[in-house]
Amino acid sequence: MKNPIALILIVIVCHSCSSTNLMSLSVLQPAPVTVPPYIKKVGIVDRSKALQENRTIDAIHKAVSLETTDLQVAGANASISGLTDQLMKNSRFAEVKALTAVELRSFGAGVFPSALSWDTVEKICRENNMDALFSLELFDTESKLSYAAVPATIHTGLANLPAIEQQVSMVTLVKNGWRIYDPSSRNILDEYVTTRDLQFTGRGINPVVAASSLIGRKEAVKQVSNNSGQAYGDRILPHWIRVSRYYYTGGDGNFTMAMRMAQTGNWDGAAKIWQQETTNASGKLAGRACYNMAIISEINGDVDGAIQWAQNAYEKYNNRLALSYVNILRNRKADNIVLKDQNAVSQAP
Repeated sequence: MKNPIALILIVIVCHSCSSTNLMSLSVLQPAPVTVPPYIKKVGIVDRSKALQENRTIDAIHKAVSLETTDLQVAGANASISGLTDQLMKNSRFAEVKALTAVELRSFGAGVFPSALSWDTVEKICRENNMDALFSLELFDTESKLSYAAVPATIHTGLANLPAIEQQVSMVTLVKNGWRIYDPSSRNILDEYVTTRDLQFTGRGINPVVAASSLIGRKEAVKQVSNNSGQAYGDRILPHWIRVSRYYYTGGDGNFTMAMRMAQTGNWDGAAKIWQQETTNASGKLAGRACYNMAIISEINGDVDGAIQWAQNAYEKYNNRLALSYVNILRNRKADNIVLKDQNAVSQAP
């Protein structure tokens, strides 16, 4: 062996990997946006149209980005519809209404505008008996075209003849920008911009025919916009994610037995063994057992207990995995405090 140091490193890495197994569990994450409990009726407004004094700038932007007024209106309406449908599924709101009669404007030209004045927000909420406004501040599409000559075949009754066709490719960027206004506290609860790329391809005997074959673009933009509105409605909802955790399997015969129990889903049985191993004469094994007890505590929903076990593993036995795990658990504890507030809001009468 020309490089014994490399061999030693490989052995160490393999041993380290073999002493742990990876498991996953579901963790409830707090919603990115917390809506106060007094907000029960929400209105949704469209502010994405350009101001009259900016119509020249907006028209230039539309021409450059291959956007049409019809496409913008259809996409914005689809975004509003998607958000309205999603919020109506949320039982925490007593009323959700798209305020289509409210005429609002912004800078246009694909620019995320400055916020509405609070006098305007309060007036809209007061006249429509709403507690808060969800506002589509920006809707914009930007498209780019590219052409290329591609080989093709013309099928005739006598023979298949080689030919050249024009292929046109279009990439359309769909952009949505949202704000949530709380007039009671005069706080903007959220500002959020989403983007999504759509790709279209058409072919024809010349560039004009090729471009005309880009069918379905408007419907695709509407669908993406509707999905974006629904996704924005989810920003006020907690959601589940899967997270991964390592646990120790190597050490002695007891750890091997506990590993087999864990692999069959018998975590309680594994926990009994790891509990016994926390008093092992070997500090290394005791530290691993404490770390595994932290894993069991988290699985059982006891985050405080998990933090205590992980702290013991690091402070008493210098278990290195435990230090990073303590930080993960502390973040979970902070998230749980936010979740408690959000759950209280959703359950409020």
